[in-house]
Amino acid sequence: MKLTDQAWRERLTAEQYRVTRLKGTEYPFTGELLHHTAQGTYHCVCCGVELFDASTKFDAGCGWPSFFDAIAGKVRYEKDVSHGMQRIEILCAQCDAHLGHVFNDGPAPTGQRYCVNSVSLTFNHATKG
Repeated sequence: MKLTDQAWRERLTAEQYRVTRLKGTEYPFTGELLHHTAQGTYHCVCCGVELFDASTKFDAGCGWPSFFDAIAGKVRYEKDVSHGMQRIEILCAQCDAHLGHVFNDGPAPTGQRYCVNSVSLTFNHATKG
């Protein structure tokens, strides 16, 4: 999904645009989905693709929603050497929205912590079948 910069600005709030399109970071412990515990799926705020299942969410105490795994093929990874650090950036594989970073200090079974900006996500409740 490719949109012009102007189209993204019109589609997103100023904070969503700053984080997802300009690779910003929301302040820790301020995100609306940080303490969210409902069952369902977390989606990209830009394009709507499913990124994380709520069953993989955990409280890492870091100030951002954290997941130990992403839905297969929905997140892509890039080396990030900004701010004098070496990290792995996570982006939506469909629209290149900046989501956050992934670290190797998460719980089993993956040992990974996907540290995600709450503002880059929307949530869809699980439907009862």
